[in-house]
Amino acid sequence: MFKFQELLEEITKEQDTNLESLARVAHEVWMDWAKNIIETEDISPERVKRWEEECFMPYDELSEEMKELDREQAQKYLDALAHPVEKDVDV
Repeated sequence: MFKFQELLEEITKEQDTNLESLARVAHEVWMDWAKNIIETEDISPERVKRWEEECFMPYDELSEEMKELDREQAQKYLDALAHPVEKDVDV
């Protein structure tokens, strides 16, 4: 039983690492999207200021609240990879 617990802890640690790595990527993708939106759309100055102050920074410098939003997005990516949607393909 002890070996099982060790294995479970190792798997959990690996999953947490994967989630955190993917959250970093999700943040980078969001920043690219947001910067493009600022340049191409009519975004309020208040929103731009909020994004600049709270979000436009490296992942490690984000507040825990902002990191959690990225982790939630990353979890959606992981869930989608775990349960791919099958398409009907006409041959």
